[in-house]
Amino acid sequence: MRFGALHSLRNKLALVFLGILAAAFSVLYLFVVPQLESNLQQRKLADLERLATNSRSTLESLTGRRDVTADELNAGVRAIADAAGARLTLLGVQQSDRAGDPSAEEIRFYVVSDSRDELQVPRNDSVAARAALTRKPVPGRGTFGGEQLVELAQPISYRGRIARVALYSQSLDDATQTVTFVRDRLLAAAGVALLLALVGGYLVAQALSRRVRRLEQGAQEVAAGRFIEPLPVDSQDELGQLTRTFNEMQRQLRRVDIARKEFVATASHELRTPIFSLGGFVELLQDEDLDEETRREFLDTMAEQVERLQKLAVDLLDLSRLDAGSVALECEPVDLGALARTIAGEFRPAVARHDTELELHLPSRIQALCDRERVAQIMRILLDNALRHTPEGTHVTVSAERQNGAAAFTVADEGPGLPDEQQVFDRFYTGDATRGAGLGLAIARELAERMDGSIAAAGGAAGASFTLRLPTQPGGARRTTASSQGRSAS
Repeated sequence: MRFGALHSLRNKLALVFLGILAAAFSVLYLFVVPQLESNLQQRKLADLERLATNSRSTLESLTGRRDVTADELNAGVRAIADAAGARLTLLGVQQSDRAGDPSAEEIRFYVVSDSRDELQVPRNDSVAARAALTRKPVPGRGTFGGEQLVELAQPISYRGRIARVALYSQSLDDATQTVTFVRDRLLAAAGVALLLALVGGYLVAQALSRRVRRLEQGAQEVAAGRFIEPLPVDSQDELGQLTRTFNEMQRQLRRVDIARKEFVATASHELRTPIFSLGGFVELLQDEDLDEETRREFLDTMAEQVERLQKLAVDLLDLSRLDAGSVALECEPVDLGALARTIAGEFRPAVARHDTELELHLPSRIQALCDRERVAQIMRILLDNALRHTPEGTHVTVSAERQNGAAAFTVADEGPGLPDEQQVFDRFYTGDATRGAGLGLAIARELAERMDGSIAAAGGAAGASFTLRLPTQPGGARRTTASSQGRSAS
Protein backbone atom coordinates (compact mmCIF):
# COMPACT_ATOMS: atom_id res chain seq x y z
CA MET A 1 0.00 0.00 0.00
CA ARG A 2 1.36 3.42 -0.94
CA PHE A 3 1.15 6.37 1.41
CA GLY A 4 1.42 10.05 0.77
CA ALA A 5 4.31 11.90 2.35
CA LEU A 6 2.14 13.25 5.18
CA HIS A 7 0.00 10.13 5.59
CA SER A 8 2.82 7.66 6.14
CA LEU A 9 3.19 6.46 9.72
CA ARG A 10 6.95 6.45 9.22
CA ASN A 11 7.04 10.13 8.21
CA LYS A 12 4.57 11.13 10.89
CA LEU A 13 6.66 9.54 13.64
CA ALA A 14 9.87 11.06 12.28
CA LEU A 15 8.24 14.51 12.16
CA VAL A 16 6.90 14.04 15.69
CA PHE A 17 10.42 13.27 16.98
CA LEU A 18 11.78 16.26 15.07
CA GLY A 19 9.02 18.55 16.34
CA ILE A 20 9.50 17.52 19.97
CA LEU A 21 13.24 18.11 19.83
CA ALA A 22 12.78 21.42 17.98
CA ALA A 23 10.28 22.56 20.61
CA ALA A 24 12.68 21.56 23.39
CA PHE A 25 15.56 23.53 21.86
CA SER A 26 13.29 26.50 21.18
CA VAL A 27 12.23 26.61 24.81
CA LEU A 28 15.86 26.19 25.87
CA TYR A 29 16.95 29.00 23.55
CA LEU A 30 14.18 31.39 24.59
CA PHE A 31 14.94 30.88 28.28
CA VAL A 32 18.71 30.45 28.36
CA VAL A 33 19.92 33.21 26.00
CA PRO A 34 17.84 36.10 27.39
CA GLN A 35 18.49 34.93 30.94
CA LEU A 36 22.23 34.74 30.31
CA GLU A 37 22.25 38.23 28.80
CA SER A 38 20.25 39.61 31.71
CA ASN A 39 22.53 37.94 34.27
CA LEU A 40 25.67 39.36 32.65
CA GLN A 41 24.16 42.86 32.61
CA GLN A 42 23.06 42.55 36.22
CA ARG A 43 26.54 41.44 37.21
CA LYS A 44 28.14 44.46 35.52
CA LEU A 45 25.59 46.73 37.16
CA ALA A 46 26.32 45.18 40.55
CA ASP A 47 30.04 45.80 39.98
CA LEU A 48 29.32 49.47 39.18
CA GLU A 49 27.16 49.83 42.29
CA ARG A 50 29.93 48.36 44.44
CA LEU A 51 32.47 50.71 42.80
CA ALA A 52 30.23 53.73 43.29
CA THR A 53 29.64 52.92 46.94
CA ASN A 54 33.36 52.46 47.64
CA SER A 55 34.38 55.57 45.70
CA ARG A 56 31.74 58.01 46.89
CA SER A 57 33.63 59.26 49.93
CA THR A 58 36.80 59.73 47.88
CA LEU A 59 34.96 61.78 45.26
CA GLU A 60 33.17 63.88 47.88
CA SER A 61 36.44 64.75 49.61
CA LEU A 62 38.13 65.45 46.27
CA THR A 63 35.37 67.69 44.88
CA GLY A 64 34.83 69.41 48.24
CA ARG A 65 38.34 70.92 48.38
CA ARG A 66 38.60 74.56 47.30
CA ASP A 67 42.25 74.27 46.45
CA VAL A 68 41.98 71.22 44.20
CA THR A 69 43.35 71.80 40.75
CA ALA A 70 41.95 70.47 37.49
CA ASP A 71 44.95 68.16 37.05
CA GLU A 72 44.52 66.74 40.56
CA LEU A 73 40.80 66.18 39.94
CA ASN A 74 41.44 64.46 36.62
CA ALA A 75 44.11 62.27 38.16
CA GLY A 76 41.80 61.24 41.00
CA VAL A 77 38.97 60.43 38.57
CA ARG A 78 41.31 58.32 36.39
CA ALA A 79 42.64 56.45 39.43
CA ILE A 80 39.11 55.53 40.57
CA ALA A 81 38.11 54.45 37.05
CA ASP A 82 41.28 52.43 36.49
CA ALA A 83 40.87 50.59 39.79
CA ALA A 84 37.35 49.53 38.80
CA GLY A 85 37.91 48.89 35.11
CA ALA A 86 35.13 51.32 34.18
CA ARG A 87 34.81 54.78 32.70
CA LEU A 88 33.99 57.61 35.07
CA THR A 89 32.55 60.93 33.92
CA LEU A 90 32.10 63.64 36.57
CA LEU A 91 29.21 65.96 35.76
CA GLY A 92 28.50 69.32 37.34
CA VAL A 93 24.91 70.22 38.26
CA GLN A 94 23.20 73.47 37.26
CA GLN A 95 19.79 74.23 38.78
CA SER A 96 17.44 77.17 38.36
CA ASP A 97 17.16 79.73 41.16
CA ARG A 98 13.36 79.65 41.41
CA ALA A 99 11.78 78.55 44.65
CA GLY A 100 10.77 74.88 45.12
CA ASP A 101 12.31 71.64 43.99
CA PRO A 102 13.39 71.64 40.36
CA SER A 103 12.11 69.07 37.88
CA ALA A 104 14.34 66.72 35.88
CA GLU A 105 13.91 68.95 32.81
CA GLU A 106 15.17 72.02 34.69
CA ILE A 107 18.47 70.42 35.74
CA ARG A 108 21.42 70.98 33.40
CA PHE A 109 24.77 69.21 33.44
CA TYR A 110 28.27 70.04 32.26
CA VAL A 111 31.38 67.90 32.13
CA VAL A 112 33.82 68.55 34.97
CA SER A 113 36.19 65.63 34.38
CA ASP A 114 36.43 62.34 32.48
CA SER A 115 38.69 59.38 33.13
CA ARG A 116 39.71 59.14 29.47
CA ASP A 117 40.15 62.88 28.91
CA GLU A 118 38.36 62.81 25.54
CA LEU A 119 36.33 65.51 23.89
CA GLN A 120 33.36 63.24 23.46
CA VAL A 121 32.15 61.64 26.68
CA PRO A 122 29.16 59.33 27.42
CA ARG A 123 26.22 61.40 28.67
CA ASN A 124 22.93 60.19 30.07
CA ASP A 125 21.38 63.33 31.49
CA SER A 126 18.04 61.68 32.30
CA VAL A 127 19.68 59.09 34.54
CA ALA A 128 21.89 61.76 36.11
CA ALA A 129 18.86 64.01 36.73
CA ARG A 130 16.98 61.20 38.50
CA ALA A 131 20.01 60.53 40.67
CA ALA A 132 20.29 64.24 41.56
CA LEU A 133 16.61 64.46 42.47
CA THR A 134 16.39 61.20 44.46
CA ARG A 135 19.91 61.54 46.00
CA LYS A 136 20.36 57.81 45.31
CA PRO A 137 22.30 55.83 42.73
CA VAL A 138 20.24 55.27 39.55
CA PRO A 139 21.12 52.53 36.97
CA GLY A 140 20.57 52.94 33.26
CA ARG A 141 21.46 51.88 29.74
CA GLY A 142 22.98 53.90 26.95
CA THR A 143 25.09 53.93 23.79
CA PHE A 144 28.33 55.66 22.97
CA GLY A 145 30.37 55.34 19.84
CA GLY A 146 28.27 52.42 18.68
CA GLU A 147 28.79 50.51 21.94
CA GLN A 148 26.11 49.39 24.33
CA LEU A 149 26.78 50.67 27.84
CA VAL A 150 25.52 49.89 31.30
CA GLU A 151 25.54 53.03 33.44
CA LEU A 152 25.17 54.11 37.05
CA ALA A 153 24.65 57.71 38.16
CA GLN A 154 25.97 58.37 41.71
CA PRO A 155 25.01 61.76 43.29
CA ILE A 156 27.90 63.60 45.05
CA SER A 157 26.86 66.07 47.75
CA TYR A 158 28.62 69.27 48.71
CA ARG A 159 27.48 71.28 51.74
CA GLY A 160 24.09 69.63 51.82
CA ARG A 161 23.26 69.88 48.17
CA ILE A 162 23.96 67.77 45.09
CA ALA A 163 26.77 69.56 43.30
CA ARG A 164 28.15 66.70 41.20
CA VAL A 165 26.97 63.44 39.63
CA ALA A 166 29.46 60.64 38.99
CA LEU A 167 28.40 58.71 35.88
CA TYR A 168 30.03 55.27 35.78
CA SER A 169 29.78 53.36 32.49
CA GLN A 170 31.00 50.00 31.28
CA SER A 171 30.84 48.43 27.83
CA LEU A 172 28.56 45.46 27.24
CA ASP A 173 30.56 44.19 24.28
CA ASP A 174 32.19 41.37 26.23
CA ALA A 175 28.79 40.28 27.59
CA THR A 176 27.33 40.48 24.09
CA GLN A 177 30.19 38.39 22.75
CA THR A 178 29.61 35.78 25.45
CA VAL A 179 25.89 35.66 24.70
CA THR A 180 26.59 35.46 20.97
CA PHE A 181 29.06 32.62 21.54
CA VAL A 182 26.58 30.65 23.66
CA ARG A 183 23.76 31.33 21.21
CA ASP A 184 25.80 30.20 18.21
CA ARG A 185 26.92 27.04 19.98
CA LEU A 186 23.37 26.34 21.08
CA LEU A 187 22.05 26.81 17.56
CA ALA A 188 24.79 24.58 16.16
CA ALA A 189 24.06 21.89 18.75
CA ALA A 190 20.35 22.21 17.99
CA GLY A 191 21.00 21.81 14.27
CA VAL A 192 23.11 18.68 14.80
CA ALA A 193 20.59 17.27 17.30
CA LEU A 194 17.70 17.95 14.93
CA LEU A 195 19.52 16.23 12.08
CA LEU A 196 20.29 13.21 14.28
CA ALA A 197 16.70 13.19 15.55
CA LEU A 198 15.38 13.32 11.99
CA VAL A 199 17.60 10.46 10.82
CA GLY A 200 17.19 8.40 14.00
CA GLY A 201 13.47 9.04 14.19
CA TYR A 202 13.09 8.13 10.53
CA LEU A 203 14.94 4.84 11.04
CA VAL A 204 12.96 3.96 14.17
CA ALA A 205 9.71 4.96 12.52
CA GLN A 206 10.64 2.94 9.43
CA ALA A 207 11.22 -0.16 11.58
CA LEU A 208 7.88 0.37 13.32
CA SER A 209 6.02 1.05 10.09
CA ARG A 210 7.57 -2.07 8.53
CA ARG A 211 6.16 -4.18 11.36
CA VAL A 212 2.78 -2.44 11.11
CA ARG A 213 2.75 -2.95 7.33
CA ARG A 214 3.54 -6.62 7.85
CA LEU A 215 0.53 -6.92 10.15
CA GLU A 216 -1.60 -5.01 7.65
CA GLN A 217 -0.62 -7.29 4.78
CA GLY A 218 -1.26 -10.33 6.96
CA ALA A 219 -4.70 -9.00 7.90
CA GLN A 220 -5.50 -8.39 4.22
CA GLU A 221 -4.53 -11.96 3.38
CA VAL A 222 -6.68 -13.35 6.18
CA ALA A 223 -9.57 -11.07 5.18
CA ALA A 224 -9.32 -12.50 1.66
CA GLY A 225 -9.54 -16.02 3.09
CA ARG A 226 -5.87 -16.84 2.55
CA PHE A 227 -4.27 -17.91 5.79
CA ILE A 228 -0.53 -17.31 6.13
CA GLU A 229 2.31 -18.61 8.26
CA PRO A 230 2.44 -17.11 11.79
CA LEU A 231 4.20 -13.75 11.79
CA PRO A 232 7.52 -13.61 13.69
CA VAL A 233 7.30 -12.04 17.15
CA ASP A 234 10.55 -10.10 17.39
CA SER A 235 9.89 -7.88 20.41
CA GLN A 236 8.14 -7.76 23.75
CA ASP A 237 6.51 -4.36 23.22
CA GLU A 238 2.94 -3.52 22.24
CA LEU A 239 3.55 -4.40 18.57
CA GLY A 240 4.97 -7.75 19.65
CA GLN A 241 1.87 -8.39 21.73
CA LEU A 242 -0.30 -7.31 18.80
CA THR A 243 1.55 -9.75 16.55
CA ARG A 244 0.99 -12.57 19.02
CA THR A 245 -2.68 -11.67 19.20
CA PHE A 246 -2.89 -11.60 15.40
CA ASN A 247 -1.29 -15.04 15.17
CA GLU A 248 -3.73 -16.40 17.74
CA MET A 249 -6.66 -14.78 15.92
CA GLN A 250 -5.52 -16.31 12.63
CA ARG A 251 -5.16 -19.70 14.27
CA GLN A 252 -8.70 -19.46 15.65
CA LEU A 253 -10.08 -18.22 12.33
CA ARG A 254 -8.35 -21.03 10.47
CA ARG A 255 -9.80 -23.50 12.90
CA VAL A 256 -13.29 -21.99 12.59
CA ASP A 257 -12.98 -21.94 8.81
CA ILE A 258 -11.99 -25.60 8.71
CA ALA A 259 -14.82 -26.45 11.09
CA ARG A 260 -17.27 -24.43 9.00
CA LYS A 261 -16.27 -26.23 5.81
CA GLU A 262 -16.48 -29.58 7.53
CA PHE A 263 -19.84 -28.66 8.98
CA VAL A 264 -21.19 -27.55 5.61
CA ALA A 265 -20.08 -30.85 4.15
CA THR A 266 -21.47 -32.80 7.10
CA ALA A 267 -24.73 -30.87 7.19
CA SER A 268 -25.12 -31.31 3.45
CA HIS A 269 -24.56 -35.03 3.82
CA GLU A 270 -26.83 -35.25 6.85
CA LEU A 271 -29.59 -33.41 5.02
CA ARG A 272 -29.09 -35.02 1.61
CA THR A 273 -29.13 -38.62 2.82
CA PRO A 274 -32.53 -38.54 4.60
CA ILE A 275 -34.05 -36.29 1.93
CA PHE A 276 -32.98 -38.59 -0.92
CA SER A 277 -34.06 -41.54 1.16
CA LEU A 278 -37.47 -40.01 1.79
CA GLY A 279 -37.83 -39.17 -1.90
CA GLY A 280 -37.03 -42.73 -2.85
CA PHE A 281 -39.48 -44.22 -0.37
CA VAL A 282 -42.21 -41.82 -1.54
CA GLU A 283 -41.74 -43.09 -5.09
CA LEU A 284 -41.88 -46.68 -3.85
CA LEU A 285 -45.01 -46.02 -1.82
CA GLN A 286 -46.71 -44.72 -4.95
CA ASP A 287 -46.53 -48.25 -6.32
CA GLU A 288 -49.99 -49.76 -5.78
CA ASP A 289 -48.66 -53.35 -5.86
CA LEU A 290 -46.87 -53.05 -2.49
CA ASP A 291 -48.13 -55.37 0.19
CA GLU A 292 -49.08 -53.98 3.59
CA GLU A 293 -46.01 -55.36 5.41
CA THR A 294 -43.56 -53.77 2.95
CA ARG A 295 -45.50 -50.49 3.05
CA ARG A 296 -45.29 -50.44 6.87
CA GLU A 297 -41.55 -51.19 6.73
CA PHE A 298 -41.04 -48.27 4.36
CA LEU A 299 -43.06 -45.98 6.63
CA ASP A 300 -40.97 -46.97 9.66
CA THR A 301 -37.76 -46.20 7.78
CA MET A 302 -39.17 -42.87 6.65
CA ALA A 303 -40.07 -42.03 10.25
CA GLU A 304 -36.44 -42.67 11.27
CA GLN A 305 -35.19 -40.32 8.55
CA VAL A 306 -37.69 -37.63 9.57
CA GLU A 307 -36.51 -37.99 13.17
CA ARG A 308 -32.94 -37.59 12.03
CA LEU A 309 -33.83 -34.38 10.18
CA GLN A 310 -35.72 -33.08 13.18
CA LYS A 311 -32.73 -33.65 15.49
CA LEU A 312 -30.35 -31.83 13.14
CA ALA A 313 -32.77 -28.90 12.80
CA VAL A 314 -33.26 -28.69 16.58
CA ASP A 315 -29.47 -28.76 17.20
CA LEU A 316 -28.88 -25.96 14.72
CA LEU A 317 -31.70 -23.92 16.25
CA ASP A 318 -30.33 -24.44 19.76
CA LEU A 319 -26.87 -23.26 18.74
CA SER A 320 -28.22 -20.17 17.01
CA ARG A 321 -30.31 -19.29 20.06
CA LEU A 322 -27.30 -19.77 22.36
CA ASP A 323 -25.20 -17.49 20.18
CA ALA A 324 -27.95 -14.87 20.14
CA GLY A 325 -28.30 -15.06 23.94
CA SER A 326 -32.01 -15.77 23.68
CA VAL A 327 -31.98 -18.96 25.76
CA ALA A 328 -33.84 -18.26 29.01
CA LEU A 329 -32.67 -20.25 32.03
CA GLU A 330 -34.66 -20.63 35.24
CA CYS A 331 -32.38 -22.05 37.92
CA GLU A 332 -33.95 -23.94 40.80
CA PRO A 333 -32.97 -26.84 43.09
CA VAL A 334 -33.08 -30.06 41.04
CA ASP A 335 -32.49 -33.64 42.25
CA LEU A 336 -29.95 -34.94 39.73
CA GLY A 337 -30.49 -38.57 40.76
CA ALA A 338 -34.23 -38.49 40.19
CA LEU A 339 -33.86 -36.58 36.92
CA ALA A 340 -31.18 -39.00 35.67
CA ARG A 341 -33.42 -42.01 36.41
CA THR A 342 -36.19 -40.40 34.35
CA ILE A 343 -33.86 -39.72 31.41
CA ALA A 344 -32.37 -43.22 31.61
CA GLY A 345 -35.92 -44.60 31.39
CA GLU A 346 -36.39 -42.74 28.10
CA PHE A 347 -33.40 -44.59 26.66
CA ARG A 348 -34.58 -48.13 27.53
CA PRO A 349 -35.68 -48.93 23.93
CA ALA A 350 -32.39 -47.60 22.53
CA VAL A 351 -30.39 -49.50 25.17
CA ALA A 352 -32.24 -52.67 24.31
CA ARG A 353 -31.61 -52.24 20.57
CA HIS A 354 -27.93 -51.57 21.29
CA ASP A 355 -27.71 -54.60 23.55
CA THR A 356 -26.09 -52.38 26.16
CA GLU A 357 -25.84 -53.03 29.88
CA LEU A 358 -26.85 -49.74 31.51
CA GLU A 359 -25.73 -49.51 35.15
CA LEU A 360 -27.17 -46.74 37.35
CA HIS A 361 -25.55 -45.32 40.50
CA LEU A 362 -28.01 -42.57 41.35
CA PRO A 363 -28.41 -41.80 45.05
CA SER A 364 -31.22 -39.50 46.07
CA ARG A 365 -30.90 -35.89 47.16
CA ILE A 366 -27.99 -34.92 44.91
CA GLN A 367 -29.35 -31.46 44.45
CA ALA A 368 -28.00 -28.88 42.01
CA LEU A 369 -29.03 -25.31 41.28
CA CYS A 370 -29.85 -25.41 37.57
CA ASP A 371 -32.51 -25.31 34.85
CA ARG A 372 -34.29 -28.68 34.89
CA GLU A 373 -35.10 -28.84 31.19
CA ARG A 374 -31.63 -27.83 30.06
CA VAL A 375 -29.94 -30.34 32.37
CA ALA A 376 -32.25 -33.02 31.00
CA GLN A 377 -31.15 -31.98 27.50
CA ILE A 378 -27.48 -32.34 28.50
CA MET A 379 -28.14 -35.78 29.99
CA ARG A 380 -29.81 -36.90 26.77
CA ILE A 381 -26.85 -35.66 24.75
CA LEU A 382 -24.35 -37.54 26.93
CA LEU A 383 -26.33 -40.80 26.92
CA ASP A 384 -26.97 -40.58 23.17
CA ASN A 385 -23.26 -39.89 22.64
CA ALA A 386 -22.31 -43.00 24.66
CA LEU A 387 -24.67 -45.24 22.67
CA ARG A 388 -23.91 -43.71 19.28
CA HIS A 389 -20.13 -43.95 19.43
CA THR A 390 -19.58 -47.29 21.16
CA PRO A 391 -19.91 -50.83 19.79
CA GLU A 392 -23.00 -52.85 20.60
CA GLY A 393 -22.90 -54.63 23.94
CA THR A 394 -20.78 -51.88 25.55
CA HIS A 395 -21.16 -51.41 29.29
CA VAL A 396 -22.37 -47.87 30.17
CA THR A 397 -22.48 -46.46 33.71
CA VAL A 398 -24.58 -43.46 34.77
CA SER A 399 -23.82 -41.96 38.18
CA ALA A 400 -24.42 -38.87 40.29
CA GLU A 401 -22.48 -37.68 43.34
CA ARG A 402 -21.20 -34.67 45.24
CA GLN A 403 -17.69 -33.48 44.31
CA ASN A 404 -15.97 -30.68 46.23
CA GLY A 405 -19.15 -28.77 46.93
CA ALA A 406 -20.60 -29.32 43.45
CA ALA A 407 -23.14 -31.81 42.10
CA ALA A 408 -21.72 -34.12 39.42
CA PHE A 409 -23.42 -36.29 36.81
CA THR A 410 -21.22 -38.77 34.91
CA VAL A 411 -21.74 -41.01 31.89
CA ALA A 412 -18.91 -43.54 31.43
CA ASP A 413 -18.51 -46.22 28.79
CA GLU A 414 -16.06 -48.96 27.84
CA GLY A 415 -15.88 -48.04 24.21
CA PRO A 416 -12.89 -47.14 22.01
CA GLY A 417 -11.95 -44.18 24.21
CA LEU A 418 -10.81 -40.70 23.31
CA PRO A 419 -7.92 -40.28 20.84
CA ASP A 420 -5.41 -37.62 21.90
CA GLU A 421 -5.59 -33.98 20.79
CA GLN A 422 -9.10 -34.03 19.42
CA GLN A 423 -11.44 -31.31 20.58
CA VAL A 424 -14.66 -33.13 21.37
CA PHE A 425 -16.47 -30.01 22.58
CA ASP A 426 -15.63 -27.88 19.54
CA ARG A 427 -18.53 -26.97 17.33
CA PHE A 428 -18.91 -28.94 14.14
CA TYR A 429 -16.16 -31.37 15.06
CA THR A 430 -16.99 -34.95 14.13
CA GLY A 431 -14.55 -37.77 14.59
CA ASP A 432 -16.90 -39.91 12.50
CA ALA A 433 -18.83 -37.86 9.97
CA THR A 434 -21.37 -40.61 9.45
CA ARG A 435 -22.56 -40.46 13.04
CA GLY A 436 -23.71 -36.93 13.59
CA ALA A 437 -23.20 -33.26 12.77
CA GLY A 438 -20.83 -32.55 15.66
CA LEU A 439 -23.21 -30.30 17.59
CA GLY A 440 -24.40 -32.23 20.64
CA LEU A 441 -21.43 -31.83 22.97
CA ALA A 442 -20.92 -28.21 21.86
CA ILE A 443 -24.51 -27.47 22.87
CA ALA A 444 -24.03 -29.33 26.14
CA ARG A 445 -20.97 -27.28 27.04
CA GLU A 446 -22.68 -23.99 26.18
CA LEU A 447 -25.68 -24.86 28.33
CA ALA A 448 -23.51 -26.00 31.25
CA GLU A 449 -21.50 -22.78 31.23
CA ARG A 450 -24.68 -20.69 31.07
CA MET A 451 -25.69 -22.39 34.34
CA ASP A 452 -22.28 -21.65 35.93
CA GLY A 453 -21.28 -25.27 35.48
CA SER A 454 -18.88 -27.23 33.31
CA ILE A 455 -18.41 -30.46 31.37
CA ALA A 456 -15.15 -32.40 31.39
CA ALA A 457 -14.15 -35.33 29.22
CA ALA A 458 -11.65 -37.94 30.35
CA GLY A 459 -10.41 -41.14 28.82
CA GLY A 460 -7.61 -42.91 27.06
CA ALA A 461 -7.21 -45.73 24.58
CA ALA A 462 -10.19 -47.61 26.01
CA GLY A 463 -13.19 -46.15 27.74
CA ALA A 464 -14.34 -42.57 28.15
CA SER A 465 -16.34 -40.54 30.62
CA PHE A 466 -18.13 -37.21 30.49
CA THR A 467 -18.86 -35.39 33.76
CA LEU A 468 -21.32 -32.54 34.17
CA ARG A 469 -20.64 -30.38 37.24
CA LEU A 470 -23.25 -27.95 38.53
CA PRO A 471 -23.33 -25.57 41.50
CA THR A 472 -25.35 -26.46 44.59
CA GLN A 473 -25.90 -22.83 45.63
CA PRO A 474 -25.75 -19.38 44.03
CA GLY A 475 -22.19 -18.43 43.15
CA GLY A 476 -20.93 -21.90 44.08
CA ALA A 477 -19.98 -23.04 40.63
CA ARG A 478 -16.66 -24.61 40.03
CA ARG A 479 -15.94 -23.92 36.42
CA THR A 480 -13.84 -26.67 34.94
CA THR A 481 -12.25 -26.33 31.54
CA ALA A 482 -13.49 -29.14 29.42
CA SER A 483 -10.63 -31.42 28.64
CA SER A 484 -10.97 -32.12 24.98
CA GLN A 485 -9.52 -35.41 24.12
CA GLY A 486 -11.13 -36.26 20.86
CA ARG A 487 -14.32 -38.02 20.43
CA SER A 488 -16.95 -37.46 17.82
CA ALA A 489 -19.65 -35.19 19.20
CA SER A 490 -23.17 -36.27 18.60
